[in-house]
Amino acid sequence: MIEREQALQIARERAAANGWAFGEPVEVRLRRGWFGQDDRYQIETNAGQRGTKARFLISAKNGKILSEGYIPR
Repeated sequence: MIEREQALQIARERAAANGWAFGEPVEVRLRRGWFGQDDRYQIETNAGQRGTKARFLISAKNGKILSEGYIPR
């Protein structure tokens, strides 16, 4: 299982590769998997604020990015 900081680093690297802003504050939540599913980290930049956001869903088991999205404004 990867650690919270590793998941955050994976998200930062993907955002940089995509040319996306990675604004503070950043919220990282560990979501427990149901009925045999793997746990996953949910990462949101500019958390609780209006404006530009990047969102990622990363497997806590292997660090694979399961979902990503960007709201430019």
